[in-house]
Order: sequence, then structure tokens, then C-alpha cells
Amino acid sequence: MNPLQIVSRTPKNNCGECGFPTCLAFGAAVCATGVDPRKCPYIKLEGLEVESTGGVDLEDAARERDLALVEHLKGKIAALDFAVLAARIGADFQDQAIVFTYLGQTVELAREGILLAGIEPEDPRDQILLYNYAHSGGGRLPAGNWIGMESMPNSLAKVRTLATYCEQPIASTFKGRPAAEIAAKAAQAGGQAFAGSSASLALQFQVLPMIPQQILFWEEEPEDGFEAKVKVLYDHHALDFLDIESLLFSSERLAERLASLLS
Repeated sequence: MNPLQIVSRTPKNNCGECGFPTCLAFGAAVCATGVDPRKCPYIKLEGLEVESTGGVDLEDAARERDLALVEHLKGKIAALDFAVLAARIGADFQDQAIVFTYLGQTVELAREGILLAGIEPEDPRDQILLYNYAHSGGGRLPAGNWIGMESMPNSLAKVRTLATYCEQPIASTFKGRPAAEIAAKAAQAGGQAFAGSSASLALQFQVLPMIPQQILFWEEEPEDGFEAKVKVLYDHHALDFLDIESLLFSSERLAERLASLLS
């Protein structure tokens, strides 16, 4: 039995009660390392037969799963009209490819595959994100109404992951740095500072053409006992263009890109 078959027996809502951040991660762990499937309180156990591979590394299993999903998504968009699709997601149609920016880098999405800044993305999760964005087919345009991830459906476990892998790392990266330096580097990732917030620094990024994200940063105030803090906000139409898992990953990638630019 493979991880996707395990996932099919769960509620697929990534509630986190099993101790893993997503149902897919739980399914991979059950198949790769023999984790007890009953750790999911809601799993359907009837007819379930799991053979632990014992020697399979969980990261390798996850990568294989991701690569399989990449091929699945590539097949799903192969029959779509790329010229029509490009217009709906804020991209250009050039030389039979959909062209747009992702964190300030050029993406060329063709039927044969994806190039990011001229090369194939090393991490298949980037390809999954970009294919999901293209496959969304577009939706309601960003309206400038900003919400936190906690205001999105089925987001309880995601909020914790966002804090751990995005908000806290960005706060650590920005802490103690001049705002002008941060803003200059953020521009390389498609970011722009804006006024009107109570935060020490407010930045807006065009992570994808229809996926703007805001970062609000409050500098630490040791004398008052306040640590540096970051809050990430999304346009309330964001889920028209990305599922919540991909949206979360895009924010994690934003945090990593800022850390790299400011290193």
C-alpha cells in the first residue's frame, strides 16, 4: 500500500492530530517507517494492510511521492489552452509557454516541464506549487482585503506550521537590521515597503502574479520584554489560485529567499 492509499482513508483535512503536519506526511510515515496507522483517530481501518519497508528513508519516500505528483499535474495541464490560461492567472504566453514571476524569478511553464530562472527547480515542491497555480485556471482578482491564515478554512495545523517555518524565521532574519537594508534586499524578491501600518516595517510581495502577500514586522523591544515578531497576511481571494498547502509552501519559500538575500 502506498502513501496516497493511506491518505484516501483519512479525512484529508490535515488536522495534525496524528502528530504530522499533513495527511500526506502521515501516509508516507505509515508506509516508510511503520508508524501505527491508528495514530490518525479518524482513519478507516477496514481492510487496511500495511507493509513497512523498514529501510526506506522518509525523505526519499516523500520526494518520490512529490515527483509522482509533479508528473500527475503535468499531465492534467497538458490539454489546457495555455494562451487562455496565461491571461487568467496574470501571466504571458510566449513561445508556447506560460511565463510569469515567482518571488522575483522568471518561470517558464511549458507542456514539457518548468524552468525557474532558466533551470529546472531542484525541489519538486516548487514544481507542484507552480503547476497548481497554473491549473487553478484563475479566479476572483485580488481585492486588497487582507486576512491571516487563521481566517482560512481547515487552517488550524497550517497556522502552526506558518509560524514555525515562515514567520519566526523572518523575524529572526530581520531583527536588528536597518529597515532600508531589508527593503532593498526584499525588492529582489518582488517586495516593496508600504506605509500605513503600526509595524516597524511593512512589506508587500507579489509572490505570484495573483498571490500578493504582506509581511508585517515588529522590531524587538528588550526593555519592554517584546521579542521581534512577524505576521503574514494574504488577500482573501488567495485560495482561488492556490490550495492552502501550496499557499503555505509559497510563504515558506518567501522566508527562505529573504534569508538568502540577507545572509
